[in-house]
Amino acid sequence: MNNVIMMSPEINKLIEQALREDISAEDITTNAIVNGWERGEVQLIAKEDAILAGLGIFYQVFRFLDPDMIMETKAKDGDSLKRGEIVAVLQGDLRALLSGERTALNFLQRMSGIASFTHEWVQELEGSKTKLLDTRKTTPNMRIFEKYAVKVGGGENHRYNLSDGVLIKDNHIHAAGGVGEAIGHVRRETSFVRRIEVEVESLDMLREALDEKADIIMLDNMTTELMKTAIEMIDGKAITECSGNITKGRLKELSTIGLDFISCGALTHSSGIRDFSLKNLRVIGG
Repeated sequence: MNNVIMMSPEINKLIEQALREDISAEDITTNAIVNGWERGEVQLIAKEDAILAGLGIFYQVFRFLDPDMIMETKAKDGDSLKRGEIVAVLQGDLRALLSGERTALNFLQRMSGIASFTHEWVQELEGSKTKLLDTRKTTPNMRIFEKYAVKVGGGENHRYNLSDGVLIKDNHIHAAGGVGEAIGHVRRETSFVRRIEVEVESLDMLREALDEKADIIMLDNMTTELMKTAIEMIDGKAITECSGNITKGRLKELSTIGLDFISCGALTHSSGIRDFSLKNLRVIGG
């Protein structure tokens, strides 16, 4: 993760909140065993194959507990790891190593899980122009980390939040009274610099979106055959995206029909983790 993101107040606040969740008052076990400052060293080891993501966040957790913590890295975000590989070696306050372990690993495992899962899906689109997008279906308070992990895995980010871009969905259309009405409201009430994306579920809705010159058209929950027809109708007049019922098994087929983007919530809500551990802890003196 680049230094600008690493040092942002938002990132640091979220890391601090995670540490407060795990250490509400003190680490009573560590404080009972370690009597004051001692220097320790521990290895970060991959317990399964993975695409690494979040190593900077992992390190930042320990630096909150010991600003002088040192980390020697043997891999970087985006690298493909093998089971048993040593990823990094940490050296610093023994108490910080023991107390920060779980929180640091939780970030790393979750982010590496998303990056690994995304990488597997992106490979299905190899050789096509179609790009894979994430969604806002993220873990509360983890969005910045999870969307970063999607990028590390080779995917692309859709809008970050509701303030980041216009996306007219089905309930917006119902609230406005139709596709044309919804686009009209947005065009009148938002800046001209914002592109307008609208979700359509039928060819009739698509015709309205085209009449109103939507910039991006999301083909929602359509069959592959219906999407082919829709893309022919759009004929380059708008950026195309599809969403809904997207599985890994459909990606190769969808990559052949001319879509610009495929968005999928599964990248963040169904990815699981990749397992890491801190092992071979040793005290190396004061």
